[in-house]
Amino acid sequence: MPPSIVARGLDTPNVFITAGDGVFMHQWHCVVVGFLTNEIAEHIARRTSFPNLPPAMRSVTCSTPTNIAVIKYWGKDSVALNTPINSSVSVTLNQKQLKTVTSIVASTTFAADRIWLNGAEQDINNKRIQVVLKEMRRLATSKALDADGKPIRKEDWPAYKVHIVSINTFPTAAGLASSAAGYACLVAALIELFAAEEEYPGQFSAVARQGSGSACRSLDGGFVRWEKGTKADGSDSLAVQVADHLHWPELEAIICVVNDKEKDTSSTSGMMTSKDTSELLGFRAREVVDKRLHAIEAAYKAKDFETFGKITMMDSNQFHATCLDTYPPIFYMNEVSRSIIHMVHKYNEAAGRVQAAYTFDAGPNAVIFVEKKHTAEVMGLLLHHFDRDATLEVRGDFKKTDVVAPAASLLSAVKVNAAPGSLKMIYHTTVGEGRKVLPASESLIDLATCLPRQ
Repeated sequence: MPPSIVARGLDTPNVFITAGDGVFMHQWHCVVVGFLTNEIAEHIARRTSFPNLPPAMRSVTCSTPTNIAVIKYWGKDSVALNTPINSSVSVTLNQKQLKTVTSIVASTTFAADRIWLNGAEQDINNKRIQVVLKEMRRLATSKALDADGKPIRKEDWPAYKVHIVSINTFPTAAGLASSAAGYACLVAALIELFAAEEEYPGQFSAVARQGSGSACRSLDGGFVRWEKGTKADGSDSLAVQVADHLHWPELEAIICVVNDKEKDTSSTSGMMTSKDTSELLGFRAREVVDKRLHAIEAAYKAKDFETFGKITMMDSNQFHATCLDTYPPIFYMNEVSRSIIHMVHKYNEAAGRVQAAYTFDAGPNAVIFVEKKHTAEVMGLLLHHFDRDATLEVRGDFKKTDVVAPAASLLSAVKVNAAPGSLKMIYHTTVGEGRKVLPASESLIDLATCLPRQ
């Protein structure tokens, strides 16, 4: 806190009380989204006023990453509990390029809970949102401070309503796990708001799962497994970190955005139809997934890219084969997707080993995993085949100027029929960490109105 700020007494209307990264305002009787990292007495002693600020609160903001499954989950064991028919495992991507950011403020003066996504107000009565809110309120403790610097009793939390503001930095509902990052971020922010505590390890991820299945894997960084679970109440269907984000620093990802629009068949609808009609889906869950999980986790821990890459591609192929085996069939990939698959296989054939590995979630957009030493070469091939008019935007630390033109021998071996302009964008990113609490300066909330910033 800057030394020029002078503390004032509790009888002053516009009093602010610091709590970790949070600020509480006496006049508004509001609570900041923030976990108390120091003793409550220390925060009360550090009460301050900010004479240049309007009578509003400052909110702490959370962010969470997206994750890309390399062993896919498709099909629900229980729709009510949102549990899967098989376990899965994913790579968490770096938030520098792809993330969801969520701010939440709570007040006894708000008339009702409200939520905004990407600038548009959404229905707060959405069943999944309500499940998450109810469960996180149940896990609230008495450790958060109210506007008078006193702990809010657990039993008093129902008097507080919340305003939730959330944005994605990547296309929503286009097969890039936006719902996973979104629900994970909602849970992350509610953890901070309520100073919530788990009753058992992994419970927060189980709550996120009830919003969006894959969301449970976005609370942690690195390589994360989602356990199917066996308990009737779904409590053991949760995420477990296999390796942190620092384990394999050479692993990178190139995301090819083929379509940034909402997909025709939602994941929820698609997997329900697959479960009802695809015999391959059941066979995959019973006979294939567990073996692949053990093998790919061992490969990741050993940084064995060739094994990791081969299993990743095989599982992506089988997932989409399941979609084709569905009646009527579901087509998430398109001709551009298939051109990328062809390019990766031809590249690996030319190299004599697996140096790049594609995977596709429920959408046409490709994620290509590579090790850093091969990134420039693969990017060069992508730009050569898909950016002939030099208009394709590349986001991330890797720039177009870093690309070295592919050798003539490589171009001769890797021929792709690709229409210019068929890719919308490319992201270059790395393995990333899990949920974060961001500085208050990154709040999405207008401090004067408690509504989204314009």
